[in-house]
Amino acid sequence: MAKFILDNIEYDVPDGKCLAETCEKAGVPFSCNSGVCGTCQINIVEGHDNLGELNQEEKDLAMDRNHRLGCQCIISGGVVKASF
Repeated sequence: MAKFILDNIEYDVPDGKCLAETCEKAGVPFSCNSGVCGTCQINIVEGHDNLGELNQEEKDLAMDRNHRLGCQCIISGGVVKASF
């Protein structure tokens, strides 16, 4: 079980799960849910290495390891701290 800390609130997320549902519950704005619009961008503060690689949708929007899409990001384990 991974720990995802978003704006100082801690969530347990199963390893290998996309962060979309957790981000949405936490109040991150969502529009398309498919990685096209970029509204669900989160800022990764710690734990970059505990996230999967950027996917094509994130690359197309010029995201980097510090700026990811909540609807596309997969947590592999450990702890990730983020804000939005």
